[in-house]
Amino acid sequence: MRRRRSKLDPQVVEVKDDDLNGLNERAAAEAWQRGDGEIVSLLIGSHRELLDLIKNKNISLARLRKILFGASTEKTKDILQEDATSDADLTANQEDKAAEATEDKPPKRPRGHGRNGAKDYPGAKQVAVSHETLQPGDGCPECGKGKIYDTGRPGVLIRIVGQAPLQATVYKLQKLRCNLCGELFTAEAPDGVGSRKYDATTGTIIALLKYGSGLPFNRQQRLQGSLGVPLPAATQWDIVHAKAKLILPVFEELIRQAAQGDVIHNDDTNNKILEFMGKRAKNAAMQEAALEEEEGPENSSDQAAKKKQSKRTGLFTTGIVSLCEGRQVAVFFTGRQHSGENLGDVLRRRAQELAPPIQMCDALSRNMPADLQTILANCLAHGRRYFADVVAYWKKECRYVLYALKEIYKNDTQARERQLSPEARLIFHQTHSRPVMEELHKWLNRQFDERLVEPNSALGQAISYMLNHWEKLTLFLRKAGAPLDNNVAERALKKIILHRKNSYFYRTQNGARVGDLYMSAIYTCELCGVNPFDYLTELERHAGELASHPERWMPWNYRTTLEGLNTNSAPSQAPLGSPVAGPATQPAGQR
Repeated sequence: MRRRRSKLDPQVVEVKDDDLNGLNERAAAEAWQRGDGEIVSLLIGSHRELLDLIKNKNISLARLRKILFGASTEKTKDILQEDATSDADLTANQEDKAAEATEDKPPKRPRGHGRNGAKDYPGAKQVAVSHETLQPGDGCPECGKGKIYDTGRPGVLIRIVGQAPLQATVYKLQKLRCNLCGELFTAEAPDGVGSRKYDATTGTIIALLKYGSGLPFNRQQRLQGSLGVPLPAATQWDIVHAKAKLILPVFEELIRQAAQGDVIHNDDTNNKILEFMGKRAKNAAMQEAALEEEEGPENSSDQAAKKKQSKRTGLFTTGIVSLCEGRQVAVFFTGRQHSGENLGDVLRRRAQELAPPIQMCDALSRNMPADLQTILANCLAHGRRYFADVVAYWKKECRYVLYALKEIYKNDTQARERQLSPEARLIFHQTHSRPVMEELHKWLNRQFDERLVEPNSALGQAISYMLNHWEKLTLFLRKAGAPLDNNVAERALKKIILHRKNSYFYRTQNGARVGDLYMSAIYTCELCGVNPFDYLTELERHAGELASHPERWMPWNYRTTLEGLNTNSAPSQAPLGSPVAGPATQPAGQR
């Protein structure tokens, strides 16, 4: 084991080529001289140092490739490129599990290759087709003796047709004029058409395509134009912006609901708002400085915090997923605030009588709320990923860790399949997972105690991460309901990443808020198994009731609210452009 040296002050020793050539000749003749041992020791140390640098460089490049192109899989068998077999370093329990994996098992049935049955189309129009000539109770035309009856199992034919996302109907109202007095008589529009050009479903489908599926306004414009129903990108923004102001109370209520959760996942990702970048940011800073001079010096902590944030150059979108009363609520925030700051703003709406929630995040300090208490848990998948990145260079060591964590995830899957309560799940993990984690903890400490791993190497850094955050990584062994990882929040951020890959940026902070609102509502619907098209449409159609009681219009209870409304009274549709906050529409440059 070589002696550790500070990377800031490396030892440099110059050796002439003639001395190296002479050393090589003496080594071949086994005629060593005094001082050769020191030179050989230096050469070996330099060689190992160079290999470590190459390893770290290759590891960094591998991580960069994953960031740019994504990882195809992180399954243990694919990372190790082998079947689940036992190893001398595996615990006895792990060996048994690995042996079970190698036993002959019947092949799994294929999943269906993309084919869907009639039950998979809940949004399809259902049409009952009766027999052309026969009815139940008629005589059998085949044998002439029996009577036919309804089997209760109709044949199914699925017919799928294509159409433009937005369709238009042109009503040509006939006009008649009296040839004597000149009075003009215009035909009435059909019932239910109304005078509005854009139906409530128009803003819904535009928002779903833009914020739910990542299709920018310009692409929607080209698509609609090619299908003969043109809709300019600027008009699309006006429609979704006006709709966003009508359904704004839902976003505020989602934040309040998320604050009451028992387990809260949070994470963030980079994003762009052009208003805060380049020349725009400099102009805004100059205007803000001028206003500060007029208003006088700052005299509050809020103003100081706002000034501190304005000096940041980073822009982020925070994703927060809260588990409350058996349901998941997702909210997104885009701006200069970090994930922890946004989470702090959410938790300030938490009921005071509730205990601190379990917070699941990675170990970055910016994910922690500064002045609010949470029960902190760290992501086990992050710790595992450090070992997965270096498995090509330390396969034996990484293999032990990966198999140990595989056992933990297998136990958690079994608990989920058995639908165990949080308390029963805790007992299950304490019985089956705690021995595995204790053995893993001893193994990690032994690598440093017995000087088996260089602490400054990539493997050493992976081990250090696990040891430094061990208590937070193993909260699931002590606290009922504590999750293993932060994959819930990372899946939520895919909604943001999809939008970022296609639209690249928001133009203003106002446009970012509109995107946060729609993505929060759409993704919460997806988490609750609710049709977001129907949900967003009904919100606009009942904007009056929504403004009065937003808690009744959540994705999980809005259908009950609709059923309870008086069917004789018409829904209170606020016209597009009715003020909720700010002007009805903004120029296309503000989206």
